[in-house]
Amino acid sequence: MKLLRVGPPGEERVAVLGADDDLVDVSDVVDDLDPAFFAAGGIDRLRERLAGRASRPATGARIGPPIRRPGKIVCIGLNYRDHAEETGAALPAEPVVFLKAPDTVVGPDDTVLVPRGSSCTDWEVELGVVIGRPARYLESHEAAMTCVAGYVVSHDVSEREFQLHRGGQWDKGKSCETFNPMGPWFVTADEIADPQQLGLRLWVNGTLRQDGNTKDMVFGVAEIIRYLSHFMTLYPGDLINTGTPAGVALGRPEPRPYLRPGDVVELEIDGLGRQRQTVGAA
Repeated sequence: MKLLRVGPPGEERVAVLGADDDLVDVSDVVDDLDPAFFAAGGIDRLRERLAGRASRPATGARIGPPIRRPGKIVCIGLNYRDHAEETGAALPAEPVVFLKAPDTVVGPDDTVLVPRGSSCTDWEVELGVVIGRPARYLESHEAAMTCVAGYVVSHDVSEREFQLHRGGQWDKGKSCETFNPMGPWFVTADEIADPQQLGLRLWVNGTLRQDGNTKDMVFGVAEIIRYLSHFMTLYPGDLINTGTPAGVALGRPEPRPYLRPGDVVELEIDGLGRQRQTVGAA
């Protein structure tokens, strides 16, 4: 299934995307796509009640983030070999882990705001993994994959000066408002045969900047979940941003083409949909 939330900010209704891009309104069955939904086995319950639903056109309505306020956002840094190389960083021996504030999440086509005082706002297309059941001290990749509810396109917007030159805390460059557009859809795990075979692409003002594939991750989805479960408990509705391929502004020669108000960023992942954001000023 492809699930989404449609409507003005704070008033989104849950829907399922049909084969003809029509929406099946399921807001009378599902209050919201939030941690409580996943913890209660909401995906299976929703499948049982889909038959016979009337559809309505999907065009013309704002699409919100497909997950309402994840419990936490866990990010993996330097997780593509070519991205580590372009930034001059050594290939990590273990996953590089940092956290991102859950209130950074916005819709896939909402405005991204350059923070006040920023000169180095950067883009990062990433495969987002949504957790569907608690993950705690997992011992195998097989066990890890049973904890995956599904996948989303996640844009890990980053302010590089804040991240790298303001005291060594990556979170400061990752948690500015609007810094995690998500969606358009939450795609259930059964629709993605292999999360390590997905193309990721990102354009800025029509120029292709990132063109990678999840097969080039240093640590794959299963290993990331297994590893994280030994340092923190992952709960239903948590989001993991799994890293970005080469092509970010940080990896380019000076003058680096960091984002400015008026820029347009478009990004997509195979099978997970496409985003488009116009950049504004905070």
